[in-house]
Amino acid sequence: MSIPWLTILWLVPAIAAGLVLTIPANRPMAAKWFSLMVSMAVLALGAGLAIGFDPTGERYQFVEDISWIPALGTRYSLGLDGIGLVLILLTAALLPLLLLAGWNDADTSGSLDHAGGRAQKSTHIYLALFLATEAMVLMSFVALDILLFYIFFEAMLIPMYFLIGGFGTGPRRSGAAVKFLLYNLFGGLILLAAVIGLHVVSARNGVGGGTFALTDIVAAVSSGQIDDTTGLAKLLFLGFMFAFAVKAPLWPLHSWLPDAAVAATPASAVLMMAVIDKVGTFAMLRFCLQLFPDASRYFAPLVCALAVIGIVYGAILAIGQTDVMRLIAYTSISHFGFIILGIFALTDQGQAGSTLYMVNHGISTAALFLIAGFLVSRRRSRLIADYGGVQKVAPVLAGTFLVAGLATLSLPGLAPFISEFLVLIGTFTRYPIAAVVACSALVLSAIYILWTYQRMMGGPVRAEAGRPSSIRDLAGRELVVVVPLIALLIALGVYPKPMLDLIDPAVQSTLTTVGVTAPEPAVAGPGAGEHGAGETHAPTIDAEGHR
Repeated sequence: MSIPWLTILWLVPAIAAGLVLTIPANRPMAAKWFSLMVSMAVLALGAGLAIGFDPTGERYQFVEDISWIPALGTRYSLGLDGIGLVLILLTAALLPLLLLAGWNDADTSGSLDHAGGRAQKSTHIYLALFLATEAMVLMSFVALDILLFYIFFEAMLIPMYFLIGGFGTGPRRSGAAVKFLLYNLFGGLILLAAVIGLHVVSARNGVGGGTFALTDIVAAVSSGQIDDTTGLAKLLFLGFMFAFAVKAPLWPLHSWLPDAAVAATPASAVLMMAVIDKVGTFAMLRFCLQLFPDASRYFAPLVCALAVIGIVYGAILAIGQTDVMRLIAYTSISHFGFIILGIFALTDQGQAGSTLYMVNHGISTAALFLIAGFLVSRRRSRLIADYGGVQKVAPVLAGTFLVAGLATLSLPGLAPFISEFLVLIGTFTRYPIAAVVACSALVLSAIYILWTYQRMMGGPVRAEAGRPSSIRDLAGRELVVVVPLIALLIALGVYPKPMLDLIDPAVQSTLTTVGVTAPEPAVAGPGAGEHGAGETHAPTIDAEGHR
């Protein structure tokens, strides 16, 4: 019997989340080190999966499939493809860094006990919430049963709600946590109705007497056993898409994100924006496109239009922010627009770029948000106007902030550049106007990043109430967090091939399932012709993939 590596992957942090609560309350350092070691073990497991994964082999590998609830036609079914693998690596790599970045967050958080004093085991609860969230996210990336995915898709909201509302900062953290929960629960309710509807459709069409198995339903759709061209299929697609668009988030379902990002601690905000929100875009690739290929083609122009609006909207609002943390949150809305645009451009370059963008956005956002968080913890202010001349008193902090900011605006040589470039190329071949409009964000991102750096890091050192600036440079623990992120931004910017080698086969499989082929540009060559010298015209393929 083969070792159930995928089960071990998510069970390790899940069990550890319970064990950390058993550590005595008067030993918070033991709880911290235990959680950190567990997160490193998960990273080692993820690395082992990457080593054992064969990009040229079957799409889903390390498959586990056992009966779970036969009466409902649902199974405990797990499998790993290249898209899920790179996101697992992102999650596993970020968690140790986030635990280090938030090493003292629970000690100074807003968590209170019923008597109004600091909760005795707040550190243990905080760490348990982080580990529980990691377990649920990892399960979401490997679940091949739709009901199983839905359970963890919804369950991850609970620990995140407590991380925002119980351990966040500021007087509005409770309201932000409730807004986060309500938006996502409403999306989940719509998704539940769609999941039930899909099960009924599978039963009516004789697919195992009714099933939630992703591979069985996809095979039935591909063979024509399930007709995916009906109005009902389009409604079911919209149900799935709505929930994933809230999680992602896609404009105009985004308004919960800035409030939640500002209210949470920097480490919790990164967990939300760089990890949890990726489940939404990942699910668009795995579920929306494969289960509803015809509806995906039908609604692709609409989704791309919303994505372009989100790209420009997020960038413009980022320019006008006075709060540095809210500014970074709006940049994420813009970046998620690029990710969704690439997915629904329905080209191999667009989808490969989007998947790589998920990884690169996670790294760049983590770097920028955490460095900004380190800066805010020194001055106790998020207002950009309260800073100035930081590069003179903290050159390493200012320098790493600049590198992370340049990555956010997709400077060539840093990781997000190649993914954004692939998205734009892939989009241009099918929706040239959308790609051209999206390019405006390149200019807008340069404005908000460089202007923010100039105001905060340049100029004279701003004193604090008549006293010299107390801002100090990055310390040892902070450097341990920041240096790996900067190194990854540079490494993936210079050599993204290993990631793309994992991603490409899964992308090609998805596009084959959807039934589209990428448009090929016309190539001009020597020779005379009515339209030009030897001009060759590729067949025209519309958004539905028809010639």
